[in-house]
Order: sequence, then structure tokens, then C-alpha cells
Amino acid sequence: MLHHTPLLDTIAAGLVFAFALGALATRARLSPLVGYLAAGVVVGPYTPGIIADQALATQLSEIGVILLMFGVGLHFSLRDLLDVKAIAIPGAVAQIVLATALGAGLAWLLDWPLSAGLMFGLALSVASTVVLLRALEDRRLLDSPRGKIAIGWLIVEDLAMVLALVLVPAMAGAPAEDGSVPSNVWVSLVLTVLKVTGFIAIMLVIGRRAIPWMLERIAGTGSRELFTLCVLAIALGVALGAALLFDVSFALGAFFAGMLLAESEFSHKAASDSLPLRDAFAVLFFVSVGMLFDPHILVEHPLPVLATFAIIVIGKSLAALALVLAFRHPLSTALTISVSLAQIGEFSFILAGLGVELGLLPEMGRDLILAGAILSIICNPLLFAALDRWSRHHDTADGEKKAIVASGPPAPAGLYVLVIGYGRVGSAIAQILRERAVPLLILDTDPDLVDRAQAQGIPAICGNAANPRVLAEVNPAQVRLALLAIPQPLEAGEIVARLREAKPDMTIIARGHSDAEVQHLLQHGADGAVMAERVMALRMAEMASHSLAYHERLAAAASQAAPP
Repeated sequence: MLHHTPLLDTIAAGLVFAFALGALATRARLSPLVGYLAAGVVVGPYTPGIIADQALATQLSEIGVILLMFGVGLHFSLRDLLDVKAIAIPGAVAQIVLATALGAGLAWLLDWPLSAGLMFGLALSVASTVVLLRALEDRRLLDSPRGKIAIGWLIVEDLAMVLALVLVPAMAGAPAEDGSVPSNVWVSLVLTVLKVTGFIAIMLVIGRRAIPWMLERIAGTGSRELFTLCVLAIALGVALGAALLFDVSFALGAFFAGMLLAESEFSHKAASDSLPLRDAFAVLFFVSVGMLFDPHILVEHPLPVLATFAIIVIGKSLAALALVLAFRHPLSTALTISVSLAQIGEFSFILAGLGVELGLLPEMGRDLILAGAILSIICNPLLFAALDRWSRHHDTADGEKKAIVASGPPAPAGLYVLVIGYGRVGSAIAQILRERAVPLLILDTDPDLVDRAQAQGIPAICGNAANPRVLAEVNPAQVRLALLAIPQPLEAGEIVARLREAKPDMTIIARGHSDAEVQHLLQHGADGAVMAERVMALRMAEMASHSLAYHERLAAAASQAAPP
């Protein structure tokens, strides 16, 4: 007997269509995010066919934002946040002011009242957490200085939006044409600051000790299920408590929970355990955004849509670019920040919905915000792709040469070992090879890791080995052995194929995390692939064998020495 199950229907329809259209987008060499948004339009109320529950989809997507911000907190310590405060705080505030002014200007041209213009501009000023972090993760920039600045910038924007969400209801009672500030607005502002300050103080004083302590005690039980449940309970519980008790956003509460949990030795396991759920709910977030989009706005109001899109992608980007350069950061850093912020997302939707509900924003304003959000989210991967091409074709990155800098270590003469990836695994490999006086060259896409290698006296090139230009600079004819230390099997497989094509007799060794990944790498031309779990098992078995043999020798010696 069939039953109406809106929750199951929404999850199933959202994930099935997101998978199908995401796969098609990937095959068309587009970002899968385009497919996820298109899936939302397909199951949304403005297109015929299946209609999912829009309210449920929005709530499910909020879980994805919580888990995503929790994961960011696990990789972003309080010290990192303080390190970038000099640029993140003034830069974010100035960018919010400029973007709000641009949005208010467009609202004035549309004959909207001042309150509508301020709401519209604020909604256009804040970037999407999901989009920004997904782009940084894909390029392994989360732990780089550029990534930390972008995340710090985003956190400041989120804090500003928390204040805005409290002030908006107070603004609804003020006369639209009155320039004076009502007293209840100041009271709301003071209360909000006190609540946020109280939440942060409690998290730093109590949460810093309680959260790692709890996770470590649960880890001691040896139960994998209980550990994963503890991680989710901390992320969702702190987020919910922050919202209910302090009126702090779910995302900000989860971020602080993750940031404090990072002090535990189990932070890496917590991050890996929450990753699958985070990805699944992040997909539902994009589906929920697509469900809000009414395609008729593109036909009925094309010029306002184009102007809104220009404010988000051009206005905000140029403002961020100028601000970062004004703080004397390199052009590559400024471009990364500006491209990261050239989109809007979840806070924009919340502000737009609240504005319409309170009568501060016309429905056309909400539709323009949604249209600008979807178009900017679709465009953002294309901007990052253009930035990647610019980075590969130019010689500078963060003020340094992207190839081997003249002031850095010279390239090895003669045959050498090529180490691709200078993360935890690659740097450990390089250290062992250096101790054995093996000539080597590092290749990594992260300029910060390249700078670190060069500072340690190791020749290094910044770029992707799958790129023919970068591969030519490596000079494959001089490579006798290539070690791929990157964890991405698909990217590694492509690099292996390019290396094998460039030099058929090159020895290539890669890393994998499963039998399927190892098989994939071998099929693409690798001579060998190392799986960490298998190496660990062999090493432990070897140590066990030595230990058993040692105890057998002791027992034999004791029996021989015993009197008859």
C-alpha cells in the first residue's frame, strides 16, 4: 500500500535528478553544480512534472550548511582566524558597504523605497558558504594563506548578516522615508552583540575543554558508530543550541564547534566521518536553491536580472580585488578572493525571504536575488577555471615565480625523481629522498606548498602535471622515477597517462585508498600503486612475526637453561 511521504519523496527526487543532471553537466565539461541547480528547477513548483516539498528541501539543505561549516572549523583554528583579521575584517566590511550601495542604487532606479534598496543590497553582498568552500576544496586551497583569508572574510560576512537578521524586523516598523534610527534598532543591536559575545565566550571557556574531552572519551570506547554519532551530535547540537539560546546562525555555531574540536587529536577522523553526509546535504542545498527559481523572471525583466548579475559578479569582484590589493597582497591572492566572492547564496535567500515576509522587499526583489544567485553560482566555476588558466600561463603566484624561481634552489642536473604533491605524504617522501641524497623535483598545484618546498631547499614547480605546458617544464626525459603522492585517483590517473605518453620507460608509482583505485591507476599506466591499509597490514604482520620469533627464542633458551 502506497503512502504519501513528502520527506522521502523530496530526498529521493532531489538526489536522483541531481545525480542524473550532475553527470550530464560533468560530461559536458561543466561544473556538476550546474546539474544540481537544474535538478532543483525540474522538481520545483515552476515547471511541470514532479514537485518536491520546497520547505523540506530548504530544511535539509540547512543540515548541509551546518556540516560544511563544521568541517571548515575542523581545519581552521582560532589562531588562523586572528592571523587574517587585519584584512578579513576591514575588507569584508568595506565590500559589504560597497555591494549594498550598488544594490540600493539599482533599487532606486526601479523606484523601490530605501528600505527595499538596503535589503536588496545586503542580500547581494554576502557570498555562499557552500560554493566558496567547494571551490577552495577542489583546488586544495583551504589550508593556504589565500584560502584562510577567503574563509575569514566569509566568517566576517556571516557575522554581519547575523546582525542584519536581528535588525531587519526592527526596521520593518520604521517609516520608510524617515531618516532617523528608531531606538528599538539600537536596543536590538546591543542585544545581538551581547548574545554573540556570550556565545563566543562560552565556547572558548567551556566548549574548548568539553568538546575535545567528550570526543576523546567516546573514541576510547572503540565504537565507530558511536564516534560518528558523537561527531554529528556535536555539530548539530552546538548549531541548534547557538540558534535557540543566542540567536546565532546555525552555520556560525557549527563553525565554532568544529574550530574547538580541531584541538583534539581525533579531528582528522571527525572530518572524514562527516564528509559523506556533508556532500549529500550540500547537493540538496543546491537543489533547494533551484526549486526557488522562477524562470519567467528572465523573460519578463531581463535588464534588472542582468544588472543584478553584474553587481554580484563584476561589482563585488572589483571591490574585493581593489581592497585586497590595497592591503598590499599579491595579484594572485586578490584574484582568488575576488573570484571566490563573485556569487551569493544561503544568507541571501534568508534575507530575501524575510524581507518579503515583513513587506520590506517586493517579490520582484526576491526573484531578482534568486536569479542572480543561480546565474552567479553557475558562472563561478567558469571564473575559477579562467583563474586556473591564468595561473598556469603566468609566471607569478603570490609575488613569486610559479616555475622554479631564479632565487630558489636550482633544478637537479641529470636524472632525478619527480614527486607530485607536497602535502603530508609527498613532503615525507621528499624528506626521506633528501636524506639519501636522491636528486628530486617537487610539482604541486598549490603555490604555498611550492614556496614551502623551495624554502627547504628543494627545487619545485607550481602547476598541474596533466597540463602539457607544465609537463614540458618538468622535462620528462630527465625523470627516471615519478611518485604521485596526491590523494585524488581520477586526477592521478590522468597524470599517469600523460607521464607514460611523454616517456614510455619511466617508472611511475602512485597511491590509492582502495582496490578499485589501485586498479584504476594500474590501468592508466602506473607500474605500481600503494594502498595505505595494505602497507599497514603487512608492516603489522611483519612486526608480529618478529615478536613471535623473539618470544620463541626466549622460550627455547629458557628451556635449555632449565635444570633437568
